[in-house]
Amino acid sequence: MLIGPPGSGKTTLGRLLAERFGVAFRDTDADVEAVAGKPVSDIFVEDGEGRFRELEREAVRRALAEHDGVLSLGGGAVLDEGTQALLAGQPVVYLQVGLADAVQRVGLASARPLLVLNPRSRLKKLMEERRPIYERLAVLTVVTDQRAPQELADEIVKGLAS
Repeated sequence: MLIGPPGSGKTTLGRLLAERFGVAFRDTDADVEAVAGKPVSDIFVEDGEGRFRELEREAVRRALAEHDGVLSLGGGAVLDEGTQALLAGQPVVYLQVGLADAVQRVGLASARPLLVLNPRSRLKKLMEERRPIYERLAVLTVVTDQRAPQELADEIVKGLAS
């Protein structure tokens, strides 16, 4: 399981790790979009964050029950206490990213609904609020700043093996 804020590399690394392990990759944000029939940003605008979080909670629960490959969780999925309980004891990797790298990767004009107003400040606040949860859930923390995906995948594979 890969957790971390927007721009930490969960999708990129998830696909790479799945390939290395010879398993499937799954992204809970994509699962939410498939169920809702619309992009995450539209869910936030049309249905509200509360509805998105309901869909996200169910997507994570379902993925943990059904999927035996690499799983990437949306950045805020860990806020739910039920999700935290489901992740306890699992091989959770926290992809830690600094603000500068996250901003560069996400972009300030992105369609991420929680970053609409003052995206840099909002991203910083989200990262600070969620960091303690990410750290508590993770069995392995990997700093992704200014590092190539292949190098990060090597570190994750090695870290999970030990």
